[in-house]
Amino acid sequence: MRFQGFTTLISRKMETSIFMDKERRPTEVDLITTLEGTHKIWTSLRDFVLEKYPAAVEEWNYPGKKYGWSFRIKDKKRAIIYLLPLKGYFKAAFVFGQKATDKIMASGVSEEVKAELQNARVYAEGRGIRVDVNDEGKIADIKKLIEIKLAN
Repeated sequence: MRFQGFTTLISRKMETSIFMDKERRPTEVDLITTLEGTHKIWTSLRDFVLEKYPAAVEEWNYPGKKYGWSFRIKDKKRAIIYLLPLKGYFKAAFVFGQKATDKIMASGVSEEVKAELQNARVYAEGRGIRVDVNDEGKIADIKKLIEIKLAN
């Protein structure tokens, strides 16, 4: 998972996973303990993706000691969503191609998300965005982003 170039809706500081030990893949108990009250939101987003795309594959990924463990849900050829666990919250990350970006800009997602996406650096894979998930406030936007990602 490449987090360089992703923008964040809270801070521009690069954060790493709370789970840094390569030899110890995070468990559900680790998530419950670490994410605290946001674990239910993590689970609801995971379930939402699987409901919309039942063939999705869930996997933990360890891209290197600089980043630690992250979780992603993907279809056959691309990641649908990345989830980065942090202490007491997590980040939901996406990469969108131009077609999906255009759909998002024309959608009802918040102006904050649209501005961050519009200002994100463009890479070969598309534009990346990370959304801090501290509470349920951004869930509707994240679900819309998932739907657009799946459709494009």
